[in-house]
Parts: sequence; C-alpha cells; structure tokens
Amino acid sequence: MEKLSISAVKAEIKKIISPDDPRLAEFRQDSRKGVQQALTQWQKQQEKQAALAEKYHEMSVFENEKKSLGFKAICGIDEVGRGPLAGPVVAAAVILNEEHEILGLNDSKQLSAHKREELVAEIKKNARAIGIGEATAEEIDQLNIYQATKVAMQRAIDQLEIAPDCLLIDAMVLDNGLPQEKIIKGDARSVSIAAASIIAKVYRDEWMTRYGEKYPTYGFAKNAGYGTKEHLQAIETQGILPIHRKTFAPIKNL
Repeated sequence: MEKLSISAVKAEIKKIISPDDPRLAEFRQDSRKGVQQALTQWQKQQEKQAALAEKYHEMSVFENEKKSLGFKAICGIDEVGRGPLAGPVVAAAVILNEEHEILGLNDSKQLSAHKREELVAEIKKNARAIGIGEATAEEIDQLNIYQATKVAMQRAIDQLEIAPDCLLIDAMVLDNGLPQEKIIKGDARSVSIAAASIIAKVYRDEWMTRYGEKYPTYGFAKNAGYGTKEHLQAIETQGILPIHRKTFAPIKNL
C-alpha cells in the first residue's frame, strides 16, 4: 500500500478527536519529521482543550450549586465601563442553557478583541436569554458610578425574555428581592458572569467605536473612553462632549 504524503497525514491527524484513535499509533511509527511535528502539535492542542474544559468545570461551581438548590433560571450579571471618562456604564445579564459548554470563557479584560467576538457568537448559541442595560454619562453624574452601575444591571435584568430566579453578580448586590450571590472577581470564577462580562464589553466597545467615528479626534475606538494621552489632549483642545462624565477628574476640574 502506498504511503500517504506528509500533507495527507497532517490532514488525517486534524480529523482525529480521540486519543484512542488507531490512526495515532500508525502515524507514530512514521519517522518523517513533518508527521512527528504534526503529532506533537495535535497533542498540545488536546492538552490545551483539556485545560480549557477543566477551567470551565471549575467556573461552573456556583451555577451547579444553585442548580442543586432547585434554581432553574440562574442569571450571571456583570458590567463594563466604570472607569472611563466618557460613555455609558453597560451591564449584561445572561441565562445559559441547561446544557452548555463555551470553552475559553474568562474575564473579558483577559481576552483579545477577536476572541471576545468569537465567544459572543458562542454565548448567543448557548444562552436562553440575554439582556443588556446601560446608564448614561448624565445618569452617572447624577447618581454616582456605583448607583448608576446598579441601574444598568437592573435594566439588563429587565430586558431578559425569561425571568431569572437567582442572580450571580460580580462584586455587587442589587435591591430587587431576588435570591442572589455577590462573587468577588466573578468574571473569572463563574461561567455565567464571564459570559455577561464578554457580552457587555463587546456591546460597549461597539458603542464607543460608533461614537468615535463621529468624533475621531478623541480616539474612542481605541481607548473606549478611558483617559489616554490622545483623549486628554482632545478634551483640552476640542472641549467636553455630551458623553463625557462631568464629575470625573480631570473633567470636573476644567
């Protein structure tokens, strides 16, 4: 039987999903460097996937605990945009399907923009309901950022098509009477909160990019409203915009 070319072997290796696949034993007998490199790469990919699966299992502890208590619609909630000088604070609420596996979920700040975009698509496939809420710069100035964050979170909950019966919230408590748990660094410890973190981050970044097209001098597409050198220079030369938070330094000192 004619020996497969290295490219053909590589194509076969990519199709393998189980370490018990008999083709692996056959290919390990192939001394060609290209084949052995492909096997090494396959093994590393398997180890990476196993690590992601283990992390996902660890990040499902809070959800599994709530399920064991009888809760059926567990909602993860997180916000983005508490620190910027401009733009809204945005919150997302996510209720995941009963059976879900979205490997790679993590605190949105730890992920690349490309990875966040990929995960948003996966979250939407695996979610029973998603809600997004925001509080404007004006509301932030009126209420303070802490209270405005609560408002955005409650608005996100109110947008859900399914009423949650339990909340997992990143470092926050909401006065709405629902059973809930405040989880410090929840976006890195709970799959539901991580999913909400990513949804909120992508939504807000897109919002700031659109506003940046209207006011390109401020660099909103790159800085998302944070006080970068470019942004601060634009404030000094171009002035304050309606989406700027007037109670945040250095704007409040101008």
